[in-house]
Amino acid sequence: MAITTSAKKAHRSSLKKRVFNQRRKQAIDQIVKKVKKLVSEKKVKEAEKLIPEVYKAFDKAAKEHTIAKGAADRKKSRLARLVQKAK
Repeated sequence: MAITTSAKKAHRSSLKKRVFNQRRKQAIDQIVKKVKKLVSEKKVKEAEKLIPEVYKAFDKAAKEHTIAKGAADRKKSRLARLVQKAK
């Protein structure tokens, strides 16, 4: 447990930030899951329409340092490639 005042404050702050990070990651997981499901069901047109939402979710998470920028770029690229292959 934190002893100094500043450490206690940092801990409180990290607990609050954790909620935002979890919410952001859940948003990413949900939209990616939806796209993958559409691709597996051969509904490529609908999956393509969701790509901008996926990009938005990843970019927001990277901007807020919830995930690394490189990781966001890599995952966006792989998902886009998955949709393109399904065509």
